[in-house]
Amino acid sequence: MQNPTTIALSRVVAQQRLIDITANNIANSGTAGYKAERMMFGDWLSRQTHTTAPSGGQSITYTEDKAVYRDNREGALSRTNNPLDLAIKGDGYFTVNTANGPRLTRGGHFSLNATGNIVDAEGNPLLDNGGQPLQLSPTDATITVAGDGTMSSENGQIGQIGIVTPNDPTALLAEGNQLFRSTGATSPVAAPAVIQGMIEQSNVQPVLELTAMMDQSREFEFATQFIQEEDNRQMNSIDKIMTPA
Repeated sequence: MQNPTTIALSRVVAQQRLIDITANNIANSGTAGYKAERMMFGDWLSRQTHTTAPSGGQSITYTEDKAVYRDNREGALSRTNNPLDLAIKGDGYFTVNTANGPRLTRGGHFSLNATGNIVDAEGNPLLDNGGQPLQLSPTDATITVAGDGTMSSENGQIGQIGIVTPNDPTALLAEGNQLFRSTGATSPVAAPAVIQGMIEQSNVQPVLELTAMMDQSREFEFATQFIQEEDNRQMNSIDKIMTPA
């Protein structure tokens, strides 16, 4: 391939990745606690050596998919009046215990399982501030959760929900659409703000994402058309060179 084609192809590959990310955001616009993903583009410079400098210099610039990051802005809060639905206002994450170890989440739709544990939609137990599953007794009928995460019933205090934050926000790796694995240490949030009977919705704005996808699709089509036209130009040039005068 010649330089114009490879340059355009680098844009096509990155643009396809961007469209996939936007589509995933749209698909999770109804997922509680989901944080939209964003893509960071950059330039990758290829230094040309052992050649005469072309017009414009000795570097060829390709499009590079540098990173994907999370938009951590809070989603809107939706009232459910379910006593086990919880939302965090401000910083912090709930901690749940999965088969692969503790994971962080902002998805606050919890329920009670058959053994009295408070669990998320996947059945992962919600952990207290000591790293242990919160356990209800059969006689705990009325559950209240204070702003600091302290959970109580008519029989007394049950425990305090563990609300933590990663020491390094960039050390969070997404696992699925609601769970995160922290590759570094976490610390308890000093003054958590837990709201009972509400859920934090996804921070995705579907109309904006759909509009963005339309623009991204047009750019993808433009780049692919450029590659096709460049291929046609090269083939026509070869035909003219090979055709006897």
